[in-house]
Amino acid sequence: MKYYLIAGERSGDTHAAHLLHELKGQDSAADFRYWGGDQMQAEGGHLVHHYRELAVMGFWETATSILKFRRYLKECQRDILEYKPDVLILVDYGGFNLRMADWAKAHGVPVFYYISPKIWAWNQSRVEKIKAHVDRMFVILPFEEEFYQRFDYKVDYIGNPTADQVADFVPNPGFEAQHGLDPKKKIIAVLPGSRKQEIEEMLHEMLAVLPAFQEYQFVVAGVSNLDRAYYQHFERNGIKLVFDQAFDLLSRASAALVTSGTATLETALFGVPQVVCYRTSALTYQVGKAVIKVPYISLVNLILGREVVQEFIQSKFTARNLLDELKRLLTDQAYIAHQKAGYAELRAKLGQHNAARQTATLMVKYLREGK
Repeated sequence: MKYYLIAGERSGDTHAAHLLHELKGQDSAADFRYWGGDQMQAEGGHLVHHYRELAVMGFWETATSILKFRRYLKECQRDILEYKPDVLILVDYGGFNLRMADWAKAHGVPVFYYISPKIWAWNQSRVEKIKAHVDRMFVILPFEEEFYQRFDYKVDYIGNPTADQVADFVPNPGFEAQHGLDPKKKIIAVLPGSRKQEIEEMLHEMLAVLPAFQEYQFVVAGVSNLDRAYYQHFERNGIKLVFDQAFDLLSRASAALVTSGTATLETALFGVPQVVCYRTSALTYQVGKAVIKVPYISLVNLILGREVVQEFIQSKFTARNLLDELKRLLTDQAYIAHQKAGYAELRAKLGQHNAARQTATLMVKYLREGK
């Protein structure tokens, strides 16, 4: 069968690559065409556009890029018509992919959605559009199944791929030596995000606390989809930088400063005490406050339904607040134990499912039943 996938950012590329791998195991005749990244490309098939070309975040930032988005939408639609896939598989990335779902349904292309867009957080009215345009939805957060049930829409909860990846991870024994890390100094991990706009808003403030923690070494998790030269001005005062090795970093960290996103979940699954940070443009923040319907921004707190990790958002994201919280995360044993107890509950909620394999099995089954 022919599969057309759209993943518009780094985490989507990771999850879609695992799905491609499992689809090949389920369907020996599988042919792939996609918008994605390096990890998907390593699994074979044809990469149409890299997600680097699509990476825009925030309401204001997206509005100023609307002409580019329209151009990509039209190009993607033409490409799908020429390719004639058996199914369009959308991976998160709601702003672009929900429009593609609408179009594909109107043109008779079956639509599967792997990793629901976060409509439960900011635009619940879109559930009706998903019901109308998405044939099968595969969700990765436990509360999403119940959320969709409230709207009489049956989805498949297939476990969490991040939990699978952390469980399968084997640390690199040469990590410290390869990056010149001091084996006698504990590590504070800094995860500033994977998009340039995020990093510009977050990283300087995160690193401003360094003088108060000279007995630790700060290690920044960089991503290779950004130019390595971009990070050079952050390498000062002994700050170390590693690329595409967040799991190795977290497996050794004593605490972490984390930009809100999938990294908050990864950090929790490694059992690392963390503080969650987020800042965006003033306009984007004001619009977000008006439309976001959930009480937390970190996946840890959202899944558990209560505050387990501290969130510093917008004006609360200051070096002073970070410094005080980081001291607690490193020295207050009762506070650390409270966070880690929450992490244990989180792992139990997510379970162990091999999400990519389950999804591939169901997708092939549904497609064959529909033929």
